[in-house]
Amino acid sequence: MSAGQMARAKAEQAAGAMMTSMGKAVGNQKMVAKGEAAKALGNSREAKEKGKDTLRP
Repeated sequence: MSAGQMARAKAEQAAGAMMTSMGKAVGNQKMVAKGEAAKALGNSREAKEKGKDTLRP
């Protein structure tokens, strides 16, 4: 697993969670949606990296 890609995935997940909670706090649905999208991107990047590890001999 690429450490750089895994760190990037975790950073995207954390930023998305922060954006989502900030959006909910101020009532900004657009910010909530962007936060959820960032979390989903981080989750998919993490799944991709884990999948690459599974396929390696």
